[in-house]
Amino acid sequence: MSPSVPTDLLERARRLGALHEGAREQRRPLVLPTVWDAWSARTALAAGFDALTIGSHPLADSRGEGDHEEQRFEDVVAAARRIVDSVDVPVSIDLEAGYGQEPAALVAGLIEAGGAGLNVEDTVHSEAGRLRTSDEHATYVAGIRAAADAAGVPLWLNARTDLFLHAENPAAVLDEAVERLRALVTAGADSVYPVRIQDDDELITAVVAAVDVPVNCTAHPVKHDLERFARLGVGRITYGPLLQAALTDSMNGMLASWTSRA
Repeated sequence: MSPSVPTDLLERARRLGALHEGAREQRRPLVLPTVWDAWSARTALAAGFDALTIGSHPLADSRGEGDHEEQRFEDVVAAARRIVDSVDVPVSIDLEAGYGQEPAALVAGLIEAGGAGLNVEDTVHSEAGRLRTSDEHATYVAGIRAAADAAGVPLWLNARTDLFLHAENPAAVLDEAVERLRALVTAGADSVYPVRIQDDDELITAVVAAVDVPVNCTAHPVKHDLERFARLGVGRITYGPLLQAALTDSMNGMLASWTSRA
């Protein structure tokens, strides 16, 4: 174990793994509310959640910057550190496609931020939004796992594929997506995150049946139903930018009668 890894981070990382395992034993999704600042993190914690995740999109919005790796990696690390320090539960951090960092540098930044886990996706926005090949993404994920192991931190690695997101017909790329997800599991992913399947029961069922690790789905906190995801076998739920979007809708409704246009 690296002497630079704080004991509390090790404890949070172990706790995040235990929460995933406990949810799996109960056949219930582990819900990780997606937060973007200390206020949203503390609010979610007060609501009764045991772990959180920081989303790149809502974080960028909160900082007045753009998503899709338009933020600087060091700024993401610093902002995430403030959020992590504001709560006493494990926090996973969305690190997009890695911000151009080599796996060891990415893990070092994650540890500096106090993250107990991470998302990493295969859309490389800094390279015109290209999709990594399956082998390329699996190699990157394997590098992250190796770097975390070398640091002695059991980081929870949630490996994301955007293949469904890029497809005109998501069902048509199911077989290719399953191959990608299985390659990510072999590379060391603890869970997999195929975005854009949350509204398709058949796709969710097929993906869940194809891999032996928890499948992460994006959920809208108002429009989606936790029991449905549980019934379909989803192992983990995050909100992406949808919690922030729901709060925006609510705020607009509350303020509408107070504007000069009312």
